[in-house]
Amino acid sequence: MAKRILGLDIGTKRIGVAITDPLCIFSRELKLVLRKNDKEAQDEIRNLAKENGVETIVAGLPYNTDGSIGFQAQNCIDFMKPLEKEFKIVYCDERYSSSEAEELLRKEGKKYTKDKGLVDLKSACLILEDYLRGL
Repeated sequence: MAKRILGLDIGTKRIGVAITDPLCIFSRELKLVLRKNDKEAQDEIRNLAKENGVETIVAGLPYNTDGSIGFQAQNCIDFMKPLEKEFKIVYCDERYSSSEAEELLRKEGKKYTKDKGLVDLKSACLILEDYLRGL
């Protein structure tokens, strides 16, 4: 049986976490991790991955519009470095995931403007689904 995959939307304040089903066909929102302290956030993601039998973590990378790596993308790479020893890390272009997530939440009638965590969770699902389509 395939191992589950985590998807991450890494922000400076929050990290949206999504996970696949056991067959790695679908994704669902798993948890919102607060990023007050990077080590604690990394530990929480590490624990979620281990509890759910995850071998691969897909992290959204917000490239600049010209495709280059800017400050926020480098911040994501730096955040993921300590996890590279234990998990396969895959980076996925997530330039437009937040706007797509907002559009989906709007269609669902959810009030995301006062709870940005909803956008982060939905973005994590979109990042993971994008990766799954490429498998």
